[in-house]
Amino acid sequence: LGKLFLQFNINIGFLVSGISKEEKERIKEDLESGEIDIVIGTHSLLEENILFKNLGLVVIDEQHKFGVMQRKNLIEKGLNPDVLIMTATPIPRTLALTIYGDLDISSLCELPKGRGGVKTFWVYESKREAVYSFIKKELKAGHQAFIVYPLIEESESLDLKSATCMYEEIKDGVFQEFKVGLIHGRILLREKDRIMEEFRSRKLDILVSTLVIEVGIDIPNVTVIMIENAERFGLAQLHQLRGRVGRGRNQSYCILMSSSETDEARQRLNALVDTSDGFRIAEEDLRIRGPGEFFGELQHGLPEIKIADIVNDIKTLECAHREAFDILKRDPRLIEKNHRGLLKKFKDKFVKFELLSIG
Repeated sequence: LGKLFLQFNINIGFLVSGISKEEKERIKEDLESGEIDIVIGTHSLLEENILFKNLGLVVIDEQHKFGVMQRKNLIEKGLNPDVLIMTATPIPRTLALTIYGDLDISSLCELPKGRGGVKTFWVYESKREAVYSFIKKELKAGHQAFIVYPLIEESESLDLKSATCMYEEIKDGVFQEFKVGLIHGRILLREKDRIMEEFRSRKLDILVSTLVIEVGIDIPNVTVIMIENAERFGLAQLHQLRGRVGRGRNQSYCILMSSSETDEARQRLNALVDTSDGFRIAEEDLRIRGPGEFFGELQHGLPEIKIADIVNDIKTLECAHREAFDILKRDPRLIEKNHRGLLKKFKDKFVKFELLSIG
């Protein structure tokens, strides 16, 4: 953004937890005085002592990484600012209508131009050597690879591969002729940045990782991502991880390593193999896991909706959404006397709901 706005004389600030206390104080003062026009930041912007002179626009990227109250608190730092929330994490249309029904929703369904596409494969443990050979072939062609694990370190209670142990094993074993790096959530931010820069500049061929690479990584030269114990990840997580490859012109590959035989694992992994459409994946994830509770502050674990089935009632929910906004358009103040029939119908059927058609 600094490069983008350079010619417009726009002052941009940067606020994250890692900056010095003096720098943080300077940015805080400049925000209050209006000296800073745009501030880019992390959760640090949510702190109570961070104030704005006249906050007019809030853009929340990767919005699923923020809690409901966190988003609310940030927006309330301004007087009714415009708000744009963004995410690449798939969400079913039924949930979008219900959670974000008061927002205008835009969906970008096309890949950017110049993308080579991603082929996804579910592979059993018995084919591990063949997968390793395939990765070597891609590396020798000048490309790079991610290998992702569900754990940082070994666990006595879980029979899963870990990033730290497998890093030592593969860098001294099967991939000893290549340069291998390791990144995970316990590594300090400065060290993470250094490792990612080495990988981006092709000083590393393979990056062994955990979920920390799920978002925000854009390295076009990476053509393979291998996800170990893939059954341990959610469908949305797997879809996000797959998005780390296929960002350049070369054909890319997502390899799901799993020997799980459970019905749920088979359904989820097959769904990822069958489609790259995030909306279809989200609908399948919802169908497999079932609805939970999404009103209030909880963002996972979803109680059931008492009125509709969010898996199967998309047409009904879309109809209800249209009718609700038609009512608001005709009567923005919702004057009670204009809706006595609706209110009576609702009260009469409060325990046993029925479909209402208004207008």
